[in-house]
Amino acid sequence: MRHLEHLPSDGRHENGQNFLTDPRVPRQMVDLVARTSGPILEIGAGDGAITVPLARLGRPVVAVEIDERQVRRLRRRLPRTVEVRHADYLRSPHPAEPHVVVGNVPFHLTTAILRRLLDEPAWSRAVLLVQWEVARRRAGVGGATMLTAQWWPWYSFDLCARVPARAFRPAPSTDGGLLSISRRSSLPASERAAYQRFVAEVFTGRGRGLCDVLRRRGLLDDAVRAWLASHRAATALPRDLTADQWVTLWRAVRRPDAARGDHGGIRGGVRAR
Repeated sequence: MRHLEHLPSDGRHENGQNFLTDPRVPRQMVDLVARTSGPILEIGAGDGAITVPLARLGRPVVAVEIDERQVRRLRRRLPRTVEVRHADYLRSPHPAEPHVVVGNVPFHLTTAILRRLLDEPAWSRAVLLVQWEVARRRAGVGGATMLTAQWWPWYSFDLCARVPARAFRPAPSTDGGLLSISRRSSLPASERAAYQRFVAEVFTGRGRGLCDVLRRRGLLDDAVRAWLASHRAATALPRDLTADQWVTLWRAVRRPDAARGDHGGIRGGVRAR
């Protein structure tokens, strides 16, 4: 194997990337990846802080990097098991076979990258370093975002660690968070579009609590009232619900005898956006 020292960086920050300088963080990320199997896709290889220890796992790695100069450096130093791809991740295809995703995600692109990633069907687990507050909200700590709630029936978001800003160069204005995402199947994929529209309507609906929002949407019947009572959620905000609560609320709303619209909506209340 070729020499796998930490690759140098010229410090350019024009692509919004903060390079990892604390070796403990890549080790922790690679340890999580090592518990999986199969090929690896890295988002934003940068100066190779994560790519180098990934290569030591001996598994096929595709490292996507937008900076051409970093690409040349990585190709000179890494073994043949690593394909360094000069591309923008948001426009680069995922492998068709099952794989694992890892990356130090540019903070300003976190939402765009997550949306792209969650739409991809083949990966089994993702280990991502993102902005601390984003990691907390994705994992439902202190309240979930609409994006998290929309994907919770199919993905589990776990907060693994807090990464201090001093672990990066240049240091960002906020800490990072290590987020692990894995697949699950609490609802069938055929319900995804209707469920996600429902979550959007609840998050953006007017009202002074969940009961009021659902009432205004025309969704407050006996089954939903019973759900609200059993979960003591009448005055809860959408961000306060857990993953399991979103699933059971959806089932209460979309019970078998509910009249459905042509696009999977519920009793005239859930519209396509």
